[in-house]
Amino acid sequence: MTSPWSARFEVAPATSRLLIERAHDELVAGNPEDHRLADIRPLVRESWRRSLQSFVGAEDLPPLDLSAEELEQYRRAHPLASVIDMVRALLLPGTPEDSGVAVAVGDAAGRLLWVEGDRRVRSLTGDMGFVEGANWSEDAVGTAAPGTALRLDRSVQIRGAEHYNRLVQPWSCTAAPVHDPETRRILGVIDVTGEAEAVTPQAQLLVDATVRAVEGELLVARLRARAQDAARASRPSSRPPSSRPSARTTEADRFTLRVLGRDRALLEVAREGTETVTELSPRHAELLLVLATHRQGLSAERLGDLVYGEDAGSSAVTLRAEMVRLRRALERTVPALVPASRPYRLTVELETDAHQVLSLLHRGAHRVALAAFHGDVLPDSVAPGVAEVRETVRTSLRDALMTEASVDVLLAFADTDLGHDDAELLELCLRMLPARSPKRAPLVARLERLAAHG
Repeated sequence: MTSPWSARFEVAPATSRLLIERAHDELVAGNPEDHRLADIRPLVRESWRRSLQSFVGAEDLPPLDLSAEELEQYRRAHPLASVIDMVRALLLPGTPEDSGVAVAVGDAAGRLLWVEGDRRVRSLTGDMGFVEGANWSEDAVGTAAPGTALRLDRSVQIRGAEHYNRLVQPWSCTAAPVHDPETRRILGVIDVTGEAEAVTPQAQLLVDATVRAVEGELLVARLRARAQDAARASRPSSRPPSSRPSARTTEADRFTLRVLGRDRALLEVAREGTETVTELSPRHAELLLVLATHRQGLSAERLGDLVYGEDAGSSAVTLRAEMVRLRRALERTVPALVPASRPYRLTVELETDAHQVLSLLHRGAHRVALAAFHGDVLPDSVAPGVAEVRETVRTSLRDALMTEASVDVLLAFADTDLGHDDAELLELCLRMLPARSPKRAPLVARLERLAAHG
């Protein structure tokens, strides 16, 4: 029987990247009967059609389903956590940072839990949202090896232009689902992403072998644990059996404070599939942002300094009165967020969109971070604590993009209010663009205007 992962890709040798791109353009443009689609291998063509029917954007970034805290907690309990070292040893031998590929391990829903490997590849693929916590299911990003392998429950290789999302088309990937060794339900997916070397027959064999090794290790570990349990059960014990508390069956409420690009922040509460949004006064937004930033808690004096300034005179008295008003407002809408005192602190986690941008930058998701940056933190606020967060986000975003982002992301940054008049940024874009790029002339004109007004 011919292996489906041989060098033959079910298309004529004359099929080129340009033909695939044109076929993709025609399908996305609403011409599903275009003759070029007949030359696309069926696996890809059918995945494209599913992506189109699911209204996947051809240039959209993947959703970030897990925050940094949720990701850490979730993957600690995930069945594949116990075999992640084996995956590293088999797919990233030697020096992983210079391996030339990125290796990702995701869950059964297509959410990436671990992304490791070559530093350069991870930096560049991070621009398209290939980061831990992002959803790479077929319904989220369209045709790509992780999501399509999960959808078809089989090994998949996707080359360059075969990706449905144009942002992903510079890359190629091989992925295979991981199954429970006894029930055969899907536990997750293992993916290798890189350039041409990521879709060779040898790459496919290696990924498949890694999956088999992982499933074998899971079975051995499970049998070993059962043997140990049986041995313990056979020993006499004077202790009465204890009952364990049942696991929680519902997700905790999620609280998010939206402060980017707006002075009247929005407080979002996600609970049991519903979401409520409350607009806050500027002062209450400042208080909650400062408390969310200083999770260890703050004295009344320190909180007053961060909100009113050190020279505000009786800031502590003013603060206490404002805290009473904040408590009353939250008791009516979000009782769980009512701050505790001595010190002032939040007793549940309050995420902010500002800190989400910082988390994305830390993961290398530069393009996603830039898309999530909707403007300065509470732009009109003069509270010292707010100004500190505002400057941290601005500086971190600029430094990360200037150091690691691709030229396309830098050009998008240059079109924001923050980057529009940044001469150093514009000069960096010029250095990175090809000599004949049509994008150079507008940058030169902007630099000349800045110099004339400087």
